[in-house]
Amino acid sequence: MVGAPSAASTVPDVDGSALLVVAIDGPAGSGKTTVARRLADALGVDYLDTGAMYRAVAFAVLGRGVDPSEDETVAEIARTMELVLHRDGTVIVDGIDATTQIRGPEVTRVVPTVAANAAVRRELVSRQREWTHRRGGGVLEGRDIGTVVFPDARLKIYLSASPEVRAARRAQEVTDLSYDAVAADLARRDALDSGRQHDPLRRADGAIEVDTSHLLIDEVVALLVRELDETGE
Repeated sequence: MVGAPSAASTVPDVDGSALLVVAIDGPAGSGKTTVARRLADALGVDYLDTGAMYRAVAFAVLGRGVDPSEDETVAEIARTMELVLHRDGTVIVDGIDATTQIRGPEVTRVVPTVAANAAVRRELVSRQREWTHRRGGGVLEGRDIGTVVFPDARLKIYLSASPEVRAARRAQEVTDLSYDAVAADLARRDALDSGRQHDPLRRADGAIEVDTSHLLIDEVVALLVRELDETGE
């Protein structure tokens, strides 16, 4: 469970150096989710998909018929919603299993607007820090883990891949859209994520960049385990 509504605000500490925190950032299609899950299993720690949290807010906003651009109302939804993320990927929003819906086109279309809301970001970052402190660490993946959530993480990774590879990966996941449509949507999301005012997507200072275009998942995970070993763990 990520936490009761707004409970994370009681955890102000952003220092991840005393915890086993691995921060994995990168754009859509770079392999973040698969790599993060496998790495968490290899290390025997918990895993958190922070992107699913923003999608959960978008789902809740749509479910209540709220305009995603209504900043104050959307922020209040983020503060009060009950969110449970299970290790198997199941996402429960206010008691509703939203696992499939948060990956649907409606949520995908509005999540950049929700994610650009500064108050939403503050709330979810707070919940992410609480989740991590309660577990003594973990593998967190998203777009601002190494830059905002835990800038002092034990290991910071920025995963990338060529636009063509990323689009091909996503096209396999989203079977109802053509490759060209997926590629265009990724380009749009990249521009929004990198250009937003609050917590834009960028490589964190000290992060190791790994291009996954021509690497197998096991190769990426092995590389990250070696990097973590070199930090003294």
